[in-house]
Amino acid sequence: MRAEKIPRGWTEVPGPNSQVPAAQQGTRPSNQQTSGLTQTGNQSRPSNTGSSQSSNIIVPSRFSDGDWDFYWCDREWLHQNYDTMFLHEHQKILHFRNHYELTRKNLMVKNLKRLRKQTEREQGKTEAQSFDFYPTTYELPSEYHIFVEEFKKNLGIIWIMKPAAKSQGKGIFLFRRLKDITDWKKGEYQPLSDQTRDVPETYVVQRYIENPLLIGGRKFDVRVYVLVCSYNPLKVWLYRGGFARFSNTRFSLDSIEDTYVHLTNVAVQKNAPDYDPEKGCKWSTQQLRKYLAAKHGVDKVQKMFKAIDNIIIKSLQSVQKIIINDKHCFEMYGYDVLLDDDLKPWLIEINASPSLTASGKEDYDLKFGLISDLLNVLDLENRLTGKEKRIGGWDLLWDDGPIVADDNMDCTPANGSAVSTPNSYLGCFNDRKKQLREIYLTAQSVKKS
Repeated sequence: MRAEKIPRGWTEVPGPNSQVPAAQQGTRPSNQQTSGLTQTGNQSRPSNTGSSQSSNIIVPSRFSDGDWDFYWCDREWLHQNYDTMFLHEHQKILHFRNHYELTRKNLMVKNLKRLRKQTEREQGKTEAQSFDFYPTTYELPSEYHIFVEEFKKNLGIIWIMKPAAKSQGKGIFLFRRLKDITDWKKGEYQPLSDQTRDVPETYVVQRYIENPLLIGGRKFDVRVYVLVCSYNPLKVWLYRGGFARFSNTRFSLDSIEDTYVHLTNVAVQKNAPDYDPEKGCKWSTQQLRKYLAAKHGVDKVQKMFKAIDNIIIKSLQSVQKIIINDKHCFEMYGYDVLLDDDLKPWLIEINASPSLTASGKEDYDLKFGLISDLLNVLDLENRLTGKEKRIGGWDLLWDDGPIVADDNMDCTPANGSAVSTPNSYLGCFNDRKKQLREIYLTAQSVKKS
């Protein structure tokens, strides 16, 4: 998606279904998709059709011109074109050049392990324990023999196999015995003495979390949206909306081959025999927070959400020195976090292109606000002061250091503590439209003065 500026707001350039002369159209990349988005004034609209990335895009034939401002490109297009592009001062584009350092499962764990070792060496074991939020993980085939040693030390536990670069639950399976993966391994992980052979697909194998928190007997994980506007300095926004994705079948360790029990991906669950598309399998993060606070107490839930903040910041810091920072780039990540029965959050994966397809009206409203507020944060028209801590549903979590909250909204600790708290409101109430009106009026007044 490319947005061009016009006097009355923003408009989307003609898409593949528009009647545009061929001479005015660029070339369409094969098998590349992105989410449709238009903006007029402060309104934006996510597409409600298609797959995880909904509508095909028209790639502009000339990117050296300055008549566009914002491009929601897909990852494949970026890899093919970024190094040959010239971007003007005002232009913004989705994705940093090597975003995959955080979003490929094997590289994510590799970078987290490296920063953890560095932290332990420089600050001690106690501080290094703050990285204890991802399961024991090995990369295959490179760490296969190390994994086997670990497997033999912990016989009987469940492990989960995942392709390093796939999404939507594709290629994932659980196992308890090494022989369960013997047939899968044959021919896949043989030594590469034959140079004509293709390099085997990289997988990660993780210790499966066998004690997930259940609601109604069902497993779930939480989708958290994070916006990074800069890696140097690190500037991070956290969206207070999100959702919990539930499995369609009651949890049990007796049937580890049943993906409808163990995988919460909507792409998997929607194929379940008794799946009801009207009801879906989602709760809003606000619903989840209220439920957990009522069941486990406000203070314990506050601690849990603070731990999620820690996951976000530590994971981003693990790649801060690796990511190629560019003032023209931004990234909107979809974090998948699993809660265990002690309310401890575990990082499952980080998505570079979280789905913007709406599964219902509530989901549509969430993603509508998500993208509209993202454009407000980017402030392409320079209408804000640049000092805002809140913009719509986005809260500034980190700006070269932690941001302290001005108030606690509807998420005040039960003990009424006056201690400074992070500017984090995941799952908290927010009247985003009212808040946007207020900050724009305030910014206008500041700029006039």
